[in-house]
Amino acid sequence: MSNNASIEIENLWRIYKIRGAKQKEPGELVALEDVSLRLCPGETFGLLGPNGAGKTTLIKILTTLLSPSRGRARVAGFDVSKEPDKVRQRINMVSGGESSGYGLLTVRENLWMFAQFYGIPSSEANQRIRRLLEIVGLADRANTKSSDLSTGLRQKMNIVRGFLTDPEVLFLDEPTLGLDVGAARDVRGLIHQWVAENPQRTLLLTTHYLVEAEELCNRVAIINKGKLLACDTPTNLKQSLVHEAVFEIQVTREQALDDGLFQGIPGMNSFHINREDGNLNLHVALAEEAALAEVIAVLTHQQARILNLQKREPTLEDVFVHLVGKRMEEVEQNADVSTDNP
Repeated sequence: MSNNASIEIENLWRIYKIRGAKQKEPGELVALEDVSLRLCPGETFGLLGPNGAGKTTLIKILTTLLSPSRGRARVAGFDVSKEPDKVRQRINMVSGGESSGYGLLTVRENLWMFAQFYGIPSSEANQRIRRLLEIVGLADRANTKSSDLSTGLRQKMNIVRGFLTDPEVLFLDEPTLGLDVGAARDVRGLIHQWVAENPQRTLLLTTHYLVEAEELCNRVAIINKGKLLACDTPTNLKQSLVHEAVFEIQVTREQALDDGLFQGIPGMNSFHINREDGNLNLHVALAEEAALAEVIAVLTHQQARILNLQKREPTLEDVFVHLVGKRMEEVEQNADVSTDNP
């Protein structure tokens, strides 16, 4: 392992022993399988995957909250298993949906208290608190008790707490989970500004929001069922699908189309059908554009009237579908989310 990486993961496994009610012998749940990654200073890195993919398990290992079953990990140059205290001095972590401070204390008091835990002088802590609250739009609530804040505003306060200590490496685990559009935009703005201010800072973000990963991250790793499927810049990941022709087709029809109608079409890589506002939206990925004629022929035969048809460039969602075989929402609907919380 090299010393100039902010995070370095080598052949990391995490295996849980599970004893079911009807099992005489304990079974195993593989939450992480042979994961290797290397993050550099100045990087905003996204770990993208559905609930239960293993994202939170990996974060817990890197923040010394969980031991790996096999393999090694170093954060800020220190081994997470052998030197956990040195790692903790250099990191901070925020998880979406976690409890946020003490309800009887105001926003400012909660943040000042956390700053004292890290030994930050009061004058410096107060300056940081004022600045960060301004950035996320909470300055007018500085003297409000945290118990009187909405869930979204408490989460904003919690996120400020993560940035307050100015760590070398910051872990954000689903930070915008449950936030409204405006609040999520404020958080993304803070992330952009924090990383840009210092080239030695590193931020690892886990999310299942594809747009968020594409907007924020220099590189993205796609993970599913504990396995690392791909890792590259969002641009390169999307360019890996340039051999596909992707179309969005909106049709009107009295009854839903059967997915099986499209399965035998030559050149069909993937397709998804969604109903919206009484119409059907088809997402179609083809090996070549010529296959579109057969898709239209099937729709015509089914008496479906095409309202709109457009070709578009691949997105991170297309990359995920290509690697996993299903959309993120479909994986989450069918997944046993206990992978991250066995």
